[in-house]
Formats: sequence, C-alpha cells, structure tokens
Amino acid sequence: MKISRIKLTILFFVFITAMFARADVILLKGGQKLIGDIAAERHDKIYVDIGISVIAVPKEDILEYHYEKGADINGFTIQPIMEANQIIPESAIRLYYTGQLQNKTIEQCVSEVGEAVVKVSSPAGLGSGFFINEQGYLITNYHVVEKETKIEVTVFKKARDGFDKKVFKSVRIEAINPFLDLALLKVEDFGDSKIKFAYLGDIEEVKTGQPVFAIGNPMGLERTVTTGVISTTNRALEGLIYLQTDTAINPGNSGGPLFNQAGEVIGVTNMGYVFLGGLGFAIPIDYVKHFIDNRGSFAYDKDNPNTGFRYIQPDGRRNKGKPKIIEEKPR
Repeated sequence: MKISRIKLTILFFVFITAMFARADVILLKGGQKLIGDIAAERHDKIYVDIGISVIAVPKEDILEYHYEKGADINGFTIQPIMEANQIIPESAIRLYYTGQLQNKTIEQCVSEVGEAVVKVSSPAGLGSGFFINEQGYLITNYHVVEKETKIEVTVFKKARDGFDKKVFKSVRIEAINPFLDLALLKVEDFGDSKIKFAYLGDIEEVKTGQPVFAIGNPMGLERTVTTGVISTTNRALEGLIYLQTDTAINPGNSGGPLFNQAGEVIGVTNMGYVFLGGLGFAIPIDYVKHFIDNRGSFAYDKDNPNTGFRYIQPDGRRNKGKPKIIEEKPR
C-alpha cells in the first residue's frame, strides 16, 4: 500500500511538472510570474488561461513573456512570438531597455510607440524627446535645452477622440553632453500617470537602405510622422559619425527618435537642411547608450549650466618683458 501511494505521488508530481513545462511564462514588472496558456494576444494586453479562469494582463505591466515552442492552443500551433530574451531590461545601473522586437508596419509601430515621444519646450524654443523607461527619464538634444533651466515636457496620451495633451513643468536636467548634443532629463511630477517608453535598438543591425521613420514636432506641428530610409550608416561630420537619412528632419524634430521597422530607437535626430530635402542626420544609438551608461561623468551642475567639457588654458608667459626679436640673415 505504501509503495502504491509513493508511486502515485511521484506520478502526480511528474504530471504537474510536465504540465507546467509546456506552459507559457509571463514575468511581471513587480517580480511575479504567471504560468498558463496564452489564449489570445492584443496590442495592449494578453489573455492567460491559468486553469480556473482566464485573466487579462496589460502589456504595460509585463516585463517579458514567451510562448512555449510549438504549443497547441485551441487546435492551432503557436510559434514563439516573443522569446524570454527578446526584451531585456538592463541592469540597475542602466536606465533603458533593449529588445529584439519583430518588424511591423509603420502604422502599427506608430500606434505602439507614439505616446513615448514628447514635446520639450523652453523659453528659447521647442524640440522633441522620448522616454526611455517608466520612471520618467527621457532623451533629447543638448541644444534644445542649452542654457535653459525652465523646461516643460508635453505628453500626448491616446483618447477616444484623438490625443489628450498634458504638460509637466517639474523637469530636472540629469546629464548633458554638448559635444554629442545629448541631454538626459527626468519628469518628476508624473504622479500616478502611466508612462509609455521606447526600446533602444542595436546599431549593428542598422543597414543602408532599410526603412525608418521619425516622430517629432517640426515647426511646432505636434506628433508629425515622417518616413524614409537610411542613406548611409557612417556619415562623418565634425569629428563624429552620424546616421544619414532622407527622412524629413526639420526644426522641432531635434531630440526626437529615429525608429526602425520594429519600433526600436536607432538614432536621435538632430540635424537637417531646411532648403535641401532628403538630408537628415541622427546621432547613432550606440552614442546614446554610452552617454546614458556614463551619465555620472556628464552630470548636470546647476551652478555651471554649461558643464560637459572644459578647455585647460596654457600657462601664461613668465617673462613679462618685451620679447627680443632675432632677425634671420639670408643664406
């Protein structure tokens, strides 16, 4: 009798283990894990069958999820859509997320990442920017906030009849790099508002000729989408390498994201020629990652708004007398 009970117990645990081994896994941002069958997926949430009920999980609360390879749901064979390593939250030192997202149409990408793009305003003018995490950190160009401390960020939230605009006035400058033309800001008065953010792409995957699109506020025209291709991946200008694109880049686009077809940021737009169409430039995303990772070196000092680089002056002449002029005789 005891042996039979032991065998039954072993068989029970084997069955449970096998059942969960074939289940889909959903990791939440709070650290919890859901194990079940993903019965359906929508653009903003997924539906998980946990056995006793089907629950809807908003994607904004999900850290990562993946389908069991070859799992059979409702008679259909499900291939992996998002592997566990495809969305990678970086270590605590880093502020951004990277991923290996799948290509989509431009329309789908804009729908998913449009809310991550913001308008950055100061008394000197306006530009664009984009959130890199749910904590309110965002990237823009240095020249958008240069010598300014009164900065406002306008967020565009989807609503039933379009978009709702919300202006946040408590914005802190975290770091600046004038040489790279980058600035890291943080919105501090979000309260309970949910933040949409964009994933950063891989510069190694950027190829000449690939389709790209930009979202920004050119000439104050909010949420403008322009499309094009990568004209070249290594245009040298003033000692730096830029992505060149024929995507329309105009004043007001500065600091905004240049996206690939997966909706990943591959560059930060910062230059364009107003009277020469088809010539736009973006700071490559590897420069941006390096700037964020080393933000402590570029930390903003409120007592010296132009910190970021400093030239060491040479020593002055010790002999203050009039220099002696030596005439050279002709040979």
